[in-house]
Amino acid sequence: MRYLLRVTRWIDWLSLQAAKLAISLVLICALVSVLNAFSRYVFDLSSNAWLELQWYMFGGIVMLGGAHLLNTNGHIRVDLFYLKLSPRQKLWLDLFGLSIFVIPFSLAMTVYSWPWFIEAWYLQEISANAGGLFRWPVKILIPIGFSLLILQGFAEIVKRIAALRGEFVINTHYERMEQ
Repeated sequence: MRYLLRVTRWIDWLSLQAAKLAISLVLICALVSVLNAFSRYVFDLSSNAWLELQWYMFGGIVMLGGAHLLNTNGHIRVDLFYLKLSPRQKLWLDLFGLSIFVIPFSLAMTVYSWPWFIEAWYLQEISANAGGLFRWPVKILIPIGFSLLILQGFAEIVKRIAALRGEFVINTHYERMEQ
């Protein structure tokens, strides 16, 4: 179990690095948005490429940040039952959700999105919009993001099993989001 917990630290680090990239994309996306608006209103110059670039970066933000969100317990839960459970019951519910929903869904998304990326890369698919960008850079984000989620899901399963065995401490506290 100690070896697996060391592996989880590496996975946590990898998720954090992807999240840092996602955070930098937020800043770059905002900068592109400002520059696009500036060039459109000041110089009357605009391109669909700038808008598509923003969409691509937004996709990167979502796909690269998801694993770290799972790691930090920042994801939204269906808290109908979760808030009423004991810490041990929460660990069991997390184990169930991770192994029955998160891992299989992420695995399916990775497997099914990979050929979609390969086709776009092989054909050098370009957006149909005037001034559009290549599509493969945004399409690769889907299998990468879900692969990161698989790894983080595995790490969270290991941590919960270790916590149930008394070998690891997990803070199961979860606050309901304010409405």
